[in-house]
Amino acid sequence: MAWFRAASSAAKLAVRRSLARPGSYATKARILPSHNRDFHSTVFTSRAQAATAPIPRPVPLSRLTDSFLDGSSSVYLEELQRAWEEDPDSVDESWDNFFRNFVGQATTSPGISGQTIQESMRLLLLVRAYQVNGHMKANLDPLALEERHIPEDLDPALYGFSEADLDREFFLGVWKMAGFLSENRPVQTLRSILTRLQQAYCGSVGYEYMHISDREKCNWLRDKIETPTPTQYNSERRVVMLDRLTWSTQFENFLATKWTAAKRFGLEGGETLIPGMKEMFDRSADLGVESIVIGMSHRGRLNVLGNVVRKPLRQIFSEFSGGTRPVDEVGLYTGTGDVKYHLGTSYDRPTRGGKRIHLSLVANPSHLEAVDPLVIGKTRAKQYYSNDVDRTRNLGILIHGDGSFAGQGVVYETLHLSGLPNYTTGGTIHIVVNNQVAFTTDPQAGRSSQYCTDVAKALDAPIFHVNGDDLEAVVHVCELAAEWRQTFHSDVVVDIVCYRRFGHNEIDEPSFTQPKMYKVIRSHPSALEIYQQKLLKNGQIAQEDIDKIQKKVNSILNEEFMNSKDYVPKKRDWLAAYWSGFKSPEQISRVRNTGVKPEILKNVGKAITTLPDTFKAHRAVKKIFEQRSQMIESGEGIDWAVGEALAFATLLVEGNHVRLSGQDVERGTFSHRHSVVHDQETGEQYCPLDHVIMNQDEEMFTVSNRLYFIQEFLSLTLFWHTYFFTCIFLTCFFYNASLVVNKYLKYGS
Repeated sequence: MAWFRAASSAAKLAVRRSLARPGSYATKARILPSHNRDFHSTVFTSRAQAATAPIPRPVPLSRLTDSFLDGSSSVYLEELQRAWEEDPDSVDESWDNFFRNFVGQATTSPGISGQTIQESMRLLLLVRAYQVNGHMKANLDPLALEERHIPEDLDPALYGFSEADLDREFFLGVWKMAGFLSENRPVQTLRSILTRLQQAYCGSVGYEYMHISDREKCNWLRDKIETPTPTQYNSERRVVMLDRLTWSTQFENFLATKWTAAKRFGLEGGETLIPGMKEMFDRSADLGVESIVIGMSHRGRLNVLGNVVRKPLRQIFSEFSGGTRPVDEVGLYTGTGDVKYHLGTSYDRPTRGGKRIHLSLVANPSHLEAVDPLVIGKTRAKQYYSNDVDRTRNLGILIHGDGSFAGQGVVYETLHLSGLPNYTTGGTIHIVVNNQVAFTTDPQAGRSSQYCTDVAKALDAPIFHVNGDDLEAVVHVCELAAEWRQTFHSDVVVDIVCYRRFGHNEIDEPSFTQPKMYKVIRSHPSALEIYQQKLLKNGQIAQEDIDKIQKKVNSILNEEFMNSKDYVPKKRDWLAAYWSGFKSPEQISRVRNTGVKPEILKNVGKAITTLPDTFKAHRAVKKIFEQRSQMIESGEGIDWAVGEALAFATLLVEGNHVRLSGQDVERGTFSHRHSVVHDQETGEQYCPLDHVIMNQDEEMFTVSNRLYFIQEFLSLTLFWHTYFFTCIFLTCFFYNASLVVNKYLKYGS
């Protein structure tokens, strides 16, 4: 596709030149409110105008002097075609495929015999414009408040097409492309091509993926997005989705009814998150995921706890009511707990496909995104200890707010961990609950970019923007995100554009700062009401069935509320997971002799001071290792670096995993450690501590330089250490991570 990319910018410039001339078919781009974005952002010229304006007709390439291909471009194409006709091997393979498809289709399909290469190139650019900018025309805002500039690139008139061309047939096949541009797609009318482009890119989902440089990934997404017909769910799936959305909605309504003045940071306005997550987990389990670690801030956490991770509802209700004092459990260290919307839990959840998947929601303080690197660390640790080499069985999912995703540096810093060899988890799924307002700050004052998710483009992550009122669209992109992660093992972002029905908390008054938005919200139906009406209108469910689902949910909620009055909490309820073997302050640990016999020290000392005979180390480093060898042999003059290396080596001998992480830890900031030595001729690396015992696992000792983000590194390593506490970690510049120290390390979370 090199020819396509090269021609694109020149072609657009030529098109704009033609637009400036009298009699152009193009119309100006309009700025439309989102509720009017249905089929056209721009319109074709009227029939009256079309009758007086010149109509594009097939012409020989040599006569193309205006619009898309003019001047040298048309001559170049004409020469290419002539050369190809004489000898197909004389042109590049991409051009050979293009001419072969174009000429072959024109010969066998009378309906497209008038299609010129000029029109083919224009049509290719139109399709590409939808792939790049179609999201700008998508119906994303459920409140229909946002006014967006619709790019002129999406106007067919810009490319010389008029209403007279709508029922003409065109062939779009391009070499090594997928979706609409696949060579296997049939000949179609311009009308059907435009209709499907609108459905795929300008409906309730806005796709951003053309910033990804990998052709294979883009083609994979095109095949998923540009299907011949839109995705449809059967009646059984729709009833399941309705049931899950009912649980999400009724849970919030029940809490609001029982505890009217309580802060709960509810999910009203974004209730489709819950069925979306459940469908994502079901699809992930089908694709091999066995464990999911979840991190999120407080908004919607109670709903996720109750409906996704399945924390007992009676326990949640008991926490709202104040409950009774937790009973003491000998030998269990839990601390004093936290408010209910900061807590975590874990559960083995059955899936729709008949499998079971372990879910763990990590506790999080008020610092919204502080939990992000901890989730990555816990996921990576679980992958190591479960021998998940391919990183397909353990998955991390982060749920963000729109303001914090764009505004907190920890998000960007955590994203940059994703591709680092010793930090990657094989891809994280990011879900943004986009309320379109951050506390009281409008997007215009909260970020400089078009979307709050633009930061993820730096990592070539695909971004799926979706209207939060369209349940089936939310489910579709959540499943697509799971498939992407399991296929390409890289990050993906789902941006659920919704709203916050109440203020920052339930006793806050949002109309102080967003009066227009909340005037609309007050009369806006819930996502549940919208979906119920859709199913009723399509005749896929009866009102009696809807009433039956709601009655079932309300009955269970009331039963759990009654049971909550007798619920006796336990201290372990505060924990996200029960850690057997974790000592409490009341328990006296056995005093262990940490000394090591001299013969063991000499054996491991030899291993950590020996370099391969063929290894060409720097002469100064070679001298350091020779001196270390003498220290081990004599037992005298042992310095800090040798003592540290001996400590790590003996821990490895005892079967402990040692992970050393920091910006310069491989060499050591003061050139003292040299855990990793570099061959001065080949650049090959050698780590002596990887060769302490026979057949040592290559990850048993991990030493890794890292990016210069102290908070993220400490958070990731902290959870590795606390979740699997046989790991040893070392850090420097500790003061830069005070948030992690104060909120996690001090309290043993």
